[in-house]
Parts: sequence; structure tokens; C-alpha cells
Amino acid sequence: MAESGASEGSATSRTSAEAVVTSEQLRQHWQGHRRLTRRMIEAFPEHELFSYSIGGMRTFAELVSEFLSMAVPTLIGVTSRKWPDTSSGEKPKTKRELLSAWDETTSEIDRLWNDISMARFQEVDKAFGQWEMPVHSLLLYIIDNEVHHRGQGYVYLRALGIEPPPFYSRD
Repeated sequence: MAESGASEGSATSRTSAEAVVTSEQLRQHWQGHRRLTRRMIEAFPEHELFSYSIGGMRTFAELVSEFLSMAVPTLIGVTSRKWPDTSSGEKPKTKRELLSAWDETTSEIDRLWNDISMARFQEVDKAFGQWEMPVHSLLLYIIDNEVHHRGQGYVYLRALGIEPPPFYSRD
């Protein structure tokens, strides 16, 4: 038990300088999810990627386009404090274009990530003029959104009779 009466490891005995994960570990975690999402895109037949849905949900290509429209613009906002307009832009129309855009975004994430200072993760910002939260929460939201919607892709693939990649394999 700590001198202050708090149990060892409790929030009250930690300093503000401690971190559960490093910036690099968070980037690697996100990129692991992105590698899995890329394998999901690859698993879809071309036509179904852009046309198949269940219960009125968006197609997997539409979901992937959402991920693409969020990742780099968010990092641009985080690193520059200038939040780009994401309302325009041509969406990929083929599986090849989608995968190419995915790979370009992956490289941009790696490039921009190094420009985020440790202090910036704790700062509160108003992303895209709408969502006010600490930067680390915003980045976790971007990751959570991808994981959530990737789950829809798993349902789609199974409904199409296609075995999806294992959800735990992020290599």
C-alpha cells in the first residue's frame, strides 16, 4: 500500500507524466487495425464491395470511404490545428482504387504521426468545428469507428458465404 493510503497502482498514486501506451504503440495499434481492414477489403468480391448491404446499412466500400475521409484529415487538423473541409472529394469507384487510396492513407498516417507532440495528445481541440475533446480521445474515436464498421463487413462477408480474416490477426 502506498504511503498516501491509496493502493499501489491506483489513479491517485500516479503522476500526470505516466502513460499506459506510448505514441508509437498507439500508432502501431491503429495501423494493425488498418492492416486487418485492408484484408477485409481484399476479401470482398468487387461487385459486392460496392453494392452489398443488409437492412439498409451502407456498403463496405462506403464505410471504407468514411474511414479514408477521417484518418488523414484528422491528423492534418491535429498537427496543424487547421481542420480541412472533408465534404468534397471523389470516392474510389473500384476495388483497386479503394486499396490504392487505403495504402496512400496508411503512408500519410505514418508521416503525419511524427508531428504530434506528446503534449498535443492531452490538448482539447474542436475537430472540424464540431467535436470538442482531447486529441487522444479523438484519435481513439477514429480507431473505434473503423473497428465498429469493420464488424459490419464481417457480417456482410459471412452472409455472402465468404470466410473473413480472423479479427485478432493484425499483422
